Parts: sequence; C-alpha cells; structure tokens
Amino acid sequence: MLNCIDNSGASIVECVANLRMKRHAKIGDRIIVVVQKQRNFGEGSGPGGSSASTAAANKVRRGDIRHAVVVRTRKKLQRKDGMVVRFDDNACVLINKAGEPLGTRLTSESPFILSRYTWKTGLSGACESG
Repeated sequence: MLNCIDNSGASIVECVANLRMKRHAKIGDRIIVVVQKQRNFGEGSGPGGSSASTAAANKVRRGDIRHAVVVRTRKKLQRKDGMVVRFDDNACVLINKAGEPLGTRLTSESPFILSRYTWKTGLSGACESG
C-alpha cells in the first residue's frame, strides 16, 4: 500500500506490478497500481452530496488501474556522497502511459533525487525539496 501525494483524486493505492522487472520498486521506478481509497475534496463530496467541481477534481475512482512513479520509500537509499535517505512512508505519483502526471500539484514533498529521471516533465517545480 502506498500513499498517493498528488491531487488526482486517489488517497491510497496498491502496487500490483513493477515495470522494471525487479523484486522491489525503488525511488523513480514505474509501477502499476490499483486505487484502493478515493480522496474527498470539499464539503459536498461526502455521502449524499456531490457537486460538479468535486467530480472534475477526482480524475480517478476506486478500482481504477493506473501507472505510477515511486517518489518515497521506507527502505534506506544511500546516495553517492554517502548520505542515507529514509522516509516515513511509501508514496507515489499517478501518471498516464505517456509519463505525464495526472495531478497538477503534489500535496507533500518529494526527494531531490527525482530530478535525475526523464519522466519528471510535469513535476519540475516539486522536485526541489529534499
């Protein structure tokens, strides 16, 4: 289970496949996920109340199969300068098959190491922290 840190509408996703054909996904790897929990936007998004803006904000629904990129892992990652980086949770960003992010902004920080990867076209402003 991973947290989804963009505003695409997913809150928690589950990894079903790693496109890199390795055993575990690392930071920057593309994975295939299934949306397990949908994020609620605003007051009208609860049961019984729905609005047009809420429907437009949720680009994904529960049960959707999407591509994603891992941006944070609990597993320790050692950088070339010797620094060891470890995060509190596993997190990802949903992308389409072309590699462009579904959301327009990230809701939390992502590591600086993501600036090395080629899929970062829409995340260039978000890759400066860490």
